[in-house]
Amino acid sequence: MEIVHSIKDLQAGLAALRAQGKTVGLVPTMGALHAGHASLVKRSVAENDATVVSIFVNPTQFNDKNDLAKYPRTLEADCRLLEQCGATFAFAPSVEEIYPEPDTRHFSYAPLDTVMEGAFRPGHFNGVCQIVSKLFDMVKPDRAYFGEKDFQQLAIIREMVRQMKFPLEIVGCPIVREADGLALSSRNQRLSADERQTALKISQTLFASVEFAASHTVAETQKFVEDSIAAVPGLRLEYFELVDGNTLQKIADWADTDYAVGCITVFCGEVRLIDNIKYKS
Repeated sequence: MEIVHSIKDLQAGLAALRAQGKTVGLVPTMGALHAGHASLVKRSVAENDATVVSIFVNPTQFNDKNDLAKYPRTLEADCRLLEQCGATFAFAPSVEEIYPEPDTRHFSYAPLDTVMEGAFRPGHFNGVCQIVSKLFDMVKPDRAYFGEKDFQQLAIIREMVRQMKFPLEIVGCPIVREADGLALSSRNQRLSADERQTALKISQTLFASVEFAASHTVAETQKFVEDSIAAVPGLRLEYFELVDGNTLQKIADWADTDYAVGCITVFCGEVRLIDNIKYKS
């Protein structure tokens, strides 16, 4: 595996591969890699001749400077993991390399980006689209891989690709969980041992709500989840929405859609955690 820090070096390496007719997969990450990221990389390695993994904590998608400062950065460990997974390139650029001047482009994919994360983190998805579109232009991948844990992000990226006509396939990959059910996240590194145990209640509530939903209404299921999280000291619910998995719009009845998803964001102490669960798919 080659570690590259400049766009020029990355593109030179990719040009040599493309001259041989090789296909390229891209896995965009912000580093602090875990088994969830590894599953994306391994899938790309299995489906493409070469795999680029970007490691870049993108400042334009953070609306909280404190959150940006605290985001874990573990480049050495990340590169060891990527080597084990069979990645071809680890692309770890500086902020100056990616943004030699401010990116003033504005992306709008309403109503996908105005609900849930879009409502609570203004500008977040604009920053996501800025960096992902830049990576697509730099790498020109045949396929790009994203985790379903960031469910809303995946829907928005699919829409961006459709509207901007990027010639690539977006591959969504299932949530990877710890053995006890906690969704893997780089932010889990910031949880204390006690908080880690408390955070388990998030996935446990979601799993229980699927069983509950089988014999209850959407409104009753919503209340079940909200009340369950509220009952746990140390957890603070930011939102839980039951939505159509394609449009991300709230549903009022299970009959409203064939693809019902529950998306949740909870603060465990100071750490903001997201998760989701499918009720109908």
